[in-house]
Parts: sequence; structure tokens; C-alpha cells
Amino acid sequence: MNLEVLVNMGALYGPLTVVDGEWWRLLSAMFLHGGMTHLLVNMFSLYLIGRGVELYFNTMGYLSIYLFSGLLGGLASLYMHPASVGIGASGAIFGIFGALAGFFLAHREKIEVHTKAFMKEFAIIIGINLVIGFSIPSVDVSAHIGGLLVGVLGGYVIAKNPKWVWGYNLVMILLMIGFMQYLPSQYAQTLF
Repeated sequence: MNLEVLVNMGALYGPLTVVDGEWWRLLSAMFLHGGMTHLLVNMFSLYLIGRGVELYFNTMGYLSIYLFSGLLGGLASLYMHPASVGIGASGAIFGIFGALAGFFLAHREKIEVHTKAFMKEFAIIIGINLVIGFSIPSVDVSAHIGGLLVGVLGGYVIAKNPKWVWGYNLVMILLMIGFMQYLPSQYAQTLF
């Protein structure tokens, strides 16, 4: 798809998102994809793992992890790639993968042997996805890693106590505000 069209539709683009203050692009970019293959891969990944993860966290916890993983994954992308165009829900989806890892970390003393084996395989799958991402220039691995880390944190915190979802939300909002305050000065040094 044409990059100019994607930017006009709301893709992440540092000069507009950060410099011009169009922060809404952090959200809109999560709903844009570079074509049918990109959309189908993301939706298939979400289908495979999403519903199961939602059962662990309830709807509010799941939505919080998904949303903040996508938003902060977008901020990681803006930090690492100041002048690139960013689209897709991969940061949010990696956040859901991370949430599952966080859940198992929070409950590791209660986990059965076969589940531990599954988690090792799951970690390998995440690693393979990241390696593949590094080998394809158009894949924004920084958004994937940012989303993954936010998801691990959310999964761990909310798995320990589902009522802590509000504290997690507050910390994520403060983290976003911090990034949004820092990035313009970083962009001034990088772009100009």
C-alpha cells in the first residue's frame, strides 16, 4: 500500500505524531495494515491466543494489556524509527503473548510440568518471531518488543491480583505521558 495513503489514513509517522502532536495516530495505526496478508496474519495470531488469554485476565485486564501494549509499542517504534511509517496491531498482539508469559511467571510455583514445557516452547516461538522480524526490513521489531514487555508486566501484575488492573492502567498512562514529553526533544535532535 502507498505510504502517503497510510499516513493520510492515520499511520504512525514521527514528524506528524510527535512534532505536530498528532498523538491519536498511536491508536489509529493499530487498525491499519499494509495489505490483506498483514491483516490476516495479525488476526489469525490474535484468534489463536486471544480468547484463551482473555479467560486468564477477564475482559478489562485483557483490553488494558492489549491497548497499552499497542500504544506503548507504537511509542517504542517512534523512538527507534523517528521518520518511518508504522502500522499494524503487532505490538498489541505481542503484548497478549507477553501477558501469557507474565501470567505463568506470576504462578510459576503452581504450574505443572507439562505447562512448563509448553511455556519453553512458547518462548521459542516468540524468539523465532522476533528473529524473523529482524530479518524482514519492513517489520517493526521495536513495536513488537515494546508491546511484549508491556504485556509481560501487565500479565504478571494482573495475574497476581486482578484488582491491580487500575494500578497497571495508571502506570501505563504515566509512562505514556513521560514518553510523549520526552520524544519531542529527542526528535528535535534527530530530525533537525
